[in-house]
Amino acid sequence: MIRTFYLFTQFVVLLAVFNASFGQAQTSSLDNWADYVAGEYDILPNITYAIANNTELKLDLYLPRDRSVAKPTLILFHGGGWVAGQKERNVFWLLPYLSMGWAAINVEYRVARNSLAPAAVEDCRCALRWATYNAKQYNLDASKFVLTGTSAGGHLALITGMLPAQAVFDRQCPTADSTRWAKGTEPQAKVAAIINWFGITDVADLIDGPNAKHYAIEWFGSMSNRQELARQVSPLNYIRAGLPPIITIHGDGDDIVPYCQAVQLHAALDKAGVPNQLVTIRGAKHGGFGRQDLLSCYAVIRDFFNKNNLLK
Repeated sequence: MIRTFYLFTQFVVLLAVFNASFGQAQTSSLDNWADYVAGEYDILPNITYAIANNTELKLDLYLPRDRSVAKPTLILFHGGGWVAGQKERNVFWLLPYLSMGWAAINVEYRVARNSLAPAAVEDCRCALRWATYNAKQYNLDASKFVLTGTSAGGHLALITGMLPAQAVFDRQCPTADSTRWAKGTEPQAKVAAIINWFGITDVADLIDGPNAKHYAIEWFGSMSNRQELARQVSPLNYIRAGLPPIITIHGDGDDIVPYCQAVQLHAALDKAGVPNQLVTIRGAKHGGFGRQDLLSCYAVIRDFFNKNNLLK
């Protein structure tokens, strides 16, 4: 009950602030927004989507009360360098999409103190599969799943959406319920777009050498095959034609995730013919963007959605 109230109050307070991001009309008072939220959204917290390493993996669902038509759905992965972070602290990033009437899924995953790499990747792939299998129950539009996250969450959005079907990292996911689908007929996960906020694209670059970062080193610990595994979970190694559209937002002064990784991703996607866009925040470091920068970013995102038919 306390956690549900926490989610609700965060939602009420910040929805009005972020509403301008996508050019929606604002109401004149916060009280009006409280009425809107109470009447228009159901929040279903802490649904178990899988169990791994004796850990129940949880997600929160934000569902428009009007579910007469299937809704585009944002799937959000929190940051924290794969070693820290909580989904509840990430709820602010849902608000621009909720203001458009989308559904949203806020995902928790195992961090390093529970399980080392590649556990976080496995969990996020399982969350996507859960959303796909349960889309009809909650009236989610499985053809319009948009993945997003910041920092390590940006990496997880990228790798979750870029791994090929039946990837090795899917093996811990619950299999399809045989009472709902015969073998081979279960729905296949599909990602419509990825919004990468200053995420890691080359994990191997961060565990050795001049760009090594403590959080990445901690995620792999002392495992002997860490370089090989780091390459396996690096989005840069999965660039190919046919990927979903990808937009990357990154500060060129970032000292936590090198800006050059965003540039490399953009160049490789261009070469493969994947629709993509790099938005550079001049002088910005690792997140912490100002209000005007955020408003500009969401205007670009909305235009990106229009170009890729995600708002129809």
